[in-house]
Amino acid sequence: MPLRFQRRVRILPGISLNFNKRSVSASFGRRGAHITVGPKGRHTTVGLPGTGVSYTIYQRSRPGIVLIIVLVGFVLLAIFIR
Repeated sequence: MPLRFQRRVRILPGISLNFNKRSVSASFGRRGAHITVGPKGRHTTVGLPGTGVSYTIYQRSRPGIVLIIVLVGFVLLAIFIR
Protein backbone atom coordinates (compact mmCIF):
# COMPACT_ATOMS: atom_id res chain seq x y z
CA MET A 1 0.00 0.00 0.00
CA PRO A 2 1.54 3.36 -1.03
CA LEU A 3 2.15 6.04 1.57
CA ARG A 4 -0.18 9.05 1.30
CA PHE A 5 0.31 12.52 2.76
CA GLN A 6 -2.26 15.33 2.81
CA ARG A 7 -2.47 18.40 5.02
CA ARG A 8 -4.83 21.39 4.94
CA VAL A 9 -3.92 24.67 6.63
CA ARG A 10 -6.72 27.19 7.03
CA ILE A 11 -5.40 30.72 6.51
CA LEU A 12 -8.64 32.69 6.89
CA PRO A 13 -12.30 31.66 6.78
CA GLY A 14 -12.86 30.45 3.24
CA ILE A 15 -9.15 30.30 2.30
CA SER A 16 -6.87 27.31 2.84
CA LEU A 17 -3.62 25.82 1.59
CA ASN A 18 -3.54 22.13 0.73
CA PHE A 19 -0.26 20.21 0.86
CA ASN A 20 0.48 16.71 -0.42
CA LYS A 21 3.62 14.79 -1.33
CA ARG A 22 4.05 16.43 -4.72
CA SER A 23 2.38 19.84 -4.76
CA VAL A 24 0.65 22.73 -3.03
CA SER A 25 -2.76 24.14 -3.93
CA ALA A 26 -5.01 26.89 -2.63
CA SER A 27 -8.77 26.61 -2.00
CA PHE A 28 -11.19 29.53 -1.94
CA GLY A 29 -14.81 29.25 -0.82
CA ARG A 30 -16.95 27.49 1.73
CA ARG A 31 -19.11 24.40 2.03
CA GLY A 32 -21.28 24.07 -1.02
CA ALA A 33 -19.07 25.95 -3.48
CA HIS A 34 -15.31 26.34 -3.75
CA ILE A 35 -12.48 26.74 -6.24
CA THR A 36 -9.16 24.95 -5.87
CA VAL A 37 -6.16 26.25 -7.83
CA GLY A 38 -3.08 24.07 -8.15
CA PRO A 39 -0.17 23.32 -10.46
CA LYS A 40 -2.26 21.07 -12.73
CA GLY A 41 -5.22 23.41 -13.15
CA ARG A 42 -8.39 24.59 -11.46
CA HIS A 43 -11.24 22.62 -9.89
CA THR A 44 -14.59 24.34 -9.41
CA THR A 45 -16.99 22.37 -7.18
CA VAL A 46 -20.64 23.08 -6.40
CA GLY A 47 -22.61 20.76 -4.12
CA LEU A 48 -25.44 20.33 -1.67
CA PRO A 49 -23.86 20.09 1.81
CA GLY A 50 -24.82 17.02 3.79
CA THR A 51 -26.16 15.08 0.80
CA GLY A 52 -22.97 13.89 -0.90
CA VAL A 53 -24.20 15.34 -4.21
CA SER A 54 -21.71 17.59 -6.00
CA TYR A 55 -20.57 18.62 -9.47
CA THR A 56 -16.93 19.38 -10.31
CA ILE A 57 -15.50 21.10 -13.37
CA TYR A 58 -11.80 20.51 -14.00
CA GLN A 59 -9.95 23.01 -16.17
CA ARG A 60 -6.38 22.13 -17.07
CA SER A 61 -3.92 24.96 -17.34
CA ARG A 62 -0.27 25.60 -16.82
CA PRO A 63 0.60 27.35 -13.58
CA GLY A 64 1.54 30.96 -14.09
CA ILE A 65 3.95 33.06 -12.14
CA VAL A 66 0.98 34.77 -10.47
CA LEU A 67 -0.20 31.45 -8.97
CA ILE A 68 3.27 30.70 -7.65
CA ILE A 69 3.55 34.16 -6.07
CA VAL A 70 0.10 33.84 -4.46
CA LEU A 71 0.93 30.41 -3.00
CA VAL A 72 4.26 31.61 -1.60
CA GLY A 73 2.47 34.63 -0.11
CA PHE A 74 -0.09 32.39 1.58
CA VAL A 75 2.65 30.19 3.02
CA LEU A 76 4.48 33.20 4.42
CA LEU A 77 1.23 34.61 5.81
CA ALA A 78 0.47 31.29 7.49
CA ILE A 79 3.93 31.24 9.08
CA PHE A 80 3.55 34.74 10.48
CA ILE A 81 -0.03 34.17 11.73
CA ARG A 82 0.87 30.98 13.63
